Amino acid sequence: MLKIGMIGAGFVAGFHERSLCSVRGAELAGVCAPKGAEALAKRAQEDGLGDTRVFKNVAELCDAVDVVCIFAPNFAHLEIMRNIAKAVEGGAEIKGIICEKPLGRNLQEADVMARMGKALGVPTAYFENQLHMPSVIEARRQLTAVEQNMGAVHLSRSAEEHGGPHEPWFWDPTTQGGGVCCDMGCHSIAVGMYMLTPGGKAPDYLTPVSATANMALLKWGKEPWISQLKERGVDYKATPAEDYSNVTIEFKDPETGVCSISQATNSWMYDAPGLRLLMEAFGPGYSYTVNSLQSPAGLFISDAAATAVADSELALEKSQASRGALLLHHNEPDLYGYITEWRDALSAFEQGRNGMLDFEYGRLITLLVMAGYMAHEKKKTIDLTDPAVLQSLESYVPLIQQGKGKEVLLGA
Repeated sequence: MLKIGMIGAGFVAGFHERSLCSVRGAELAGVCAPKGAEALAKRAQEDGLGDTRVFKNVAELCDAVDVVCIFAPNFAHLEIMRNIAKAVEGGAEIKGIICEKPLGRNLQEADVMARMGKALGVPTAYFENQLHMPSVIEARRQLTAVEQNMGAVHLSRSAEEHGGPHEPWFWDPTTQGGGVCCDMGCHSIAVGMYMLTPGGKAPDYLTPVSATANMALLKWGKEPWISQLKERGVDYKATPAEDYSNVTIEFKDPETGVCSISQATNSWMYDAPGLRLLMEAFGPGYSYTVNSLQSPAGLFISDAAATAVADSELALEKSQASRGALLLHHNEPDLYGYITEWRDALSAFEQGRNGMLDFEYGRLITLLVMAGYMAHEKKKTIDLTDPAVLQSLESYVPLIQQGKGKEVLLGA
């Protein structure tokens, strides 16, 4: 039984707590967070995940658990990793380190995270749930023979869209790392590359060739939404971020030389039932589609009954309505791939190896996200085979991340 310790007790930590209810051989032994730790620990105990304790610092947590999870806000990842490293160097015997996406707000941070993980000699897992979605995995499995005979997917389209994040720090480009491209583009870029990757090859098998991008502030820079953000402590007149992003990346198969293209579209303006994940993959003579808003179940709540509804997200993440015909997913953690990624990581740690996606993979995804921001800033296609470009990305911090989004965003 592996003892899990979570650093962070916000939205994503809560989602992972729900996921662990469907994972064998795991106990949520501890939580460490500035706020919300007691509530998360209590919920874990009620769900039968063990005698979950609250720890006051990272060092004490590391001494008491086998697996440490960085589920804190993006701006805190690097400092938490340093504290984990100090604990390991001080004698803490942990079997694995997990970090929720993104690994870092920029490539400088991601580099340090990956190097520290390697130097510690502790197996790592980068949590990018969409590659683990059962619908994606099963579609690929059923098309294995077709792919082997006809060839790999040559075009993928991936999108994640909803009406906007939960916490104020998510909206702040300096603390989150940007806007929707950093927040959700990492998901769509990663799964898009995965859908193009030939079966049996590693997730980082393909060679990135180029990146083109278009980003804009379309909704949240206008009234009444910009005033709503101001009331939540976010000033998009001063430091705006993109609420729409489209990144196109060309990849090459290093063995065959065949090129393929991934299109990743993300937005915080999806005024519809709630969070939507949409993936499409097109190969020679075959294709598959995944749409998270297609469900066999639904709800209806009348106007008269709506006052009794306290939380519209009970049925669907990022739900924007509490009445009328509502979509229902009975198990969102499973739908989105959270349960599968947990099983992969814990199985790997038990065997003393990295998860399917490790910190080095997380670094690669950060590089591709940064390439998208650079392409948007420069208004040109970025050559990812040019050593000079790759070198410039190492120290690149997007203007949006610096709080200078007005210089590069339409509508800012």
